[in-house]
Amino acid sequence: MIKLIEKYPILSLILFVILMLGFTIDAIPVTIMEARNFISAREMLTDNNWILTTMNGDARYEKPPLPTWITAIFGYLFGMKSVLALRWPALLFLTSIGISTYLLSLKLELKKAHSLINGFIVLTSFYCIGITIEAPWDIYTHGLMLMALYQLFILFQSGNTSVLRSLLFILFLAGSVLSKGPVSLYVLFLPFVIAYGIAFKFKGQPIHFLKLISLLVFGIVLGGWWYFHVRVADPETFTRIAERETSNWSSYNVRPFYYYWSFFVQSGLWTVPAFISLLYPYLKSRVSNLKGYRFSILWTIFAVILLSVIPEKKSRYLMPVLLPLAINIGCYIDYLIREFKNLKSKKETIPVYFHFGLIGAIGIFFWISGFFLAPSLTGISWARFIVSSLVLATIGFFTFKYLKAKNIKVVFYLVIAFMLSIGFFALPLAKSQSQENYRPFSELSSDNISLYTLDGVSPETIYNYGDKIPSIVSEDGIVIPKEKQFRLLTSTSNPEDIAELAKLYSIKFMGTYDLNFSTRDYKSRLVNHLYQLTLK
Repeated sequence: MIKLIEKYPILSLILFVILMLGFTIDAIPVTIMEARNFISAREMLTDNNWILTTMNGDARYEKPPLPTWITAIFGYLFGMKSVLALRWPALLFLTSIGISTYLLSLKLELKKAHSLINGFIVLTSFYCIGITIEAPWDIYTHGLMLMALYQLFILFQSGNTSVLRSLLFILFLAGSVLSKGPVSLYVLFLPFVIAYGIAFKFKGQPIHFLKLISLLVFGIVLGGWWYFHVRVADPETFTRIAERETSNWSSYNVRPFYYYWSFFVQSGLWTVPAFISLLYPYLKSRVSNLKGYRFSILWTIFAVILLSVIPEKKSRYLMPVLLPLAINIGCYIDYLIREFKNLKSKKETIPVYFHFGLIGAIGIFFWISGFFLAPSLTGISWARFIVSSLVLATIGFFTFKYLKAKNIKVVFYLVIAFMLSIGFFALPLAKSQSQENYRPFSELSSDNISLYTLDGVSPETIYNYGDKIPSIVSEDGIVIPKEKQFRLLTSTSNPEDIAELAKLYSIKFMGTYDLNFSTRDYKSRLVNHLYQLTLK
């Protein structure tokens, strides 16, 4: 099986993502950032707001439109209510990151099997998966930038300046800028160029500094046309939003410089190998390609340093660091595959046994989670749980078997099988875990009574409702709707306490709508109260 996977590496990476998440990722509730993207995509289709993007009818220029355009296309083809289909584009770009990592690793003169390992590592890193739903713009901008950097690496290494490679670099870079502005230029491109200059010295490169600058300028200009258009078409709104976004860099979520020093933890199940792969004095004499390893570790470290300089810090901002880190981890895994059978030092073997043994143990004892899941499991979900437990226990058993035999290559692919099984078999169990007060807005979508909001509602609520929810509160006070009867959605305020409304309308409480899928990480903004107001 492993030989077949290695024979068709790109196909294997594609099939892995499809099987792991392609049919089950809709089990996870829609996040606030996703909801914003989905709402803007819906309004592109319903209101034709493709350039001057909106959310709930109001201008939304915080994010460039390329990811939303792609989402809107999938929404048009499969329906805006299909969360699964709306997440497919993000999974497509996740797959592209795996493929680009594999191809770039080949260009670093790593062996085919080693390069494929790097591709699988990046696809199974925690935040590379999590970012697809937590902040969907990021997977697009970094995915496109990695494609651009692959072309740039070829230009750096080749004997001539290829017009086709230059054009592809410009197009991918422009797409990255049109996905999330200059973010990826800062956290992926800049540390890449610095690391390349140190590791490969730029000696004898056909693409010299001025050519690189010109290509960079072309890409930025091509990707920046939307910003220029919006600046001209709606200057007042654009300026207000730009000032607010810029001020956040120094005043919002401010963290100390060392906040990102535990960045390797964001790789999830690769945390232990990630940490060891960063021990350059230990690993430099053990890797099969020192120059490639030195390049990946420098790329990783410089990316973390550049991120640390910015006062605003969030864990998800570390996602691009995981791309070069995957190559770094792959160098360590390749070393273990080659030499683990010969290792005698417990300092080297214990971390390996601990890391892979922990994953194997999770697989074997997954069935214990049934004691906590049982109250919410039904016939179909019980069957899925049993299948998940059997599959994961089997993988766990063979993980220990081959770990004992010191066959790390098989153990590595068993970990990949573990992740695939979690996504394909176990993830849908999340659907059965909704808390008892969970209540979506599906029952309201069929009637024609207008719905307004009093004190604002969350993006998740607006997406779940399926249409805009305008506010009756403006800067001048309450704006009385023209309808004699309408409904009002509110999260905190009680319309009966508002004298102006109570004088004009009979107010009837209709129910509470709670979009919190579980009691863990409960969010009050997802709880809304519905009232019906009828003119007296």
